Order: sequence, then structure tokens, then C-alpha cells
Amino acid sequence: MSQRESNAQTFVVATVLCVVCSLFVSGAAVALKERQAANALLDQQKNILDAAGLAKGQYGVTASGLTTDQIKDLFKQVTPYIVDLDTGEFVTDVNGLDVDNYDPREAVNSPDLREDIVNPEFNPGEKFREKYAKVYVVSDAKTKEFQQIVLPVYGKGLWSTLYGYLALKKDLNTIQGLTFYKHGETPGLGGEVDNPSWKLQWEGKTLYNPEGVPAAGLAKGTAPLGNKYEVDGLTGATITSRGVTNLIRYWASDDAYKLFLTHIKEHGIDTPKAGS
Repeated sequence: MSQRESNAQTFVVATVLCVVCSLFVSGAAVALKERQAANALLDQQKNILDAAGLAKGQYGVTASGLTTDQIKDLFKQVTPYIVDLDTGEFVTDVNGLDVDNYDPREAVNSPDLREDIVNPEFNPGEKFREKYAKVYVVSDAKTKEFQQIVLPVYGKGLWSTLYGYLALKKDLNTIQGLTFYKHGETPGLGGEVDNPSWKLQWEGKTLYNPEGVPAAGLAKGTAPLGNKYEVDGLTGATITSRGVTNLIRYWASDDAYKLFLTHIKEHGIDTPKAGS
């Protein structure tokens, strides 16, 4: 066999292997896509349930300790809705997308579905926010009465954008819980936002001061005993602590959810017509 024939055979074999491997990887990606989407939805549901305290309230553990069926059963108390942040009102869809298909995080990447964040009173460190948010209404399992609202929140820490959920009790001023489901903060420092004992400090804290200004946040060091607005700061993570304070106050301000929360107080929670 000549050198030329040998090189040609090597090229053919390499090409075939590349094609076969590409087909295998593509096939695996397609086959796993549905499972990945289901896992992402399940993780989202876990974080919402933990912010609302539903898993701990019924089972005495966080949602990560529950079975998939238990999570799905608890989540029957939670109904998502789309909210126009500029009007504070519920809407049925966004550009033809209903509540199940609308993704606010994708909307931030669309010039038509986002707004610039310009000179906010509380700076979340982001350039844009979505025009339409997806919020979660929690109802009593038996009476079906409104119990809580869970609000997606996000903002810059030291190294990353922190994405989480802030749950408010039905007075819309008392915090039920705060949880972060995605961030890249330093483990043991800013990463302590995942610490269960730190997260427990948020329950019962007050979001607004008597003048209606967002006041919940992190103290510099240990929160003073009896302080109804602050939790302990994150040791060695000043920038992350400041970022968490700013993102909570930003989303509670007139620039984000405050108009919506005022709308609920004035018109009730039965206004929305869409949901699943």
C-alpha cells in the first residue's frame, strides 16, 4: 500500500469517526433535553417552596429532602402569573407567550421586552430588567385563600449575579423567606447566602419602614438584637452583603415591584385571569 493510499484511508476513518461521534452527541443532547428541562423546573419549584417555607412547614425539611411527587403536590398551592411592572397589573400574556411559556430571564436579552435601569434609588448592579415579571401566588391548601407572594429577585454580588426568590406574607411587608438558586460567590464568604441558618434569619423581618421605603437588608457585622429590618452581614464578604441589600431594596422599590404590591393591596389578589 502506498503512502498516499494509507493517508487517504486514515482520513476516511477519521471522518467517519467524527460523523458518528457528532451524531451520537447530537442524539444524546436531544434525548436529554426534555429531562434537563424537567430537572430545571423541579429545581425552580424547590427554591420557591423553600422561600415560602412550605416544605419545612409540612414536612420539617427543605424541599431538597422531598420526593418529586411531594414537591409536585406542595406546588399545587403555588400559581404563577405575569405582571406588568410599569402598571403593577396582571396580564394574560406577553407577545403571545402565556405564563407557562414566558421566561423573564430571556426577556432581559430582548430590547423589546426589557427596560434600562437608570439611576435607581437602590442599585442592583444590572443594566436591564424585564418589563414583565413572573410572580408566584401561594394559597392555603384547604381554603384556597391568598397566603403569600413569591417574587423573583436578582442583582450583582462580588463575582456574579445572584438569582433568588423573596417571599412575602399576605400583609406584603413581612418577609417569609429568601433563597438564592444561582450565584458564583466565594464559598465560605459570599457563598454563605446558601447557609440555612443565615437564611432562617430573614423570616419575620420587615421589608418597608413606616414611610414605605425599602429597609430590609444586611447589617455591618451582627444585626442588632431586636432590629426588625436587618439580618447578620456575611463575614468577610462586604461587597456581596451590600449587593444582597441593594437587590432586595431595588426589587421592593418603585422601580420594580412596589407598584404591583400596592395594586394587590388596593384591588386584591383575585384580579388575574390567567395562571396555571
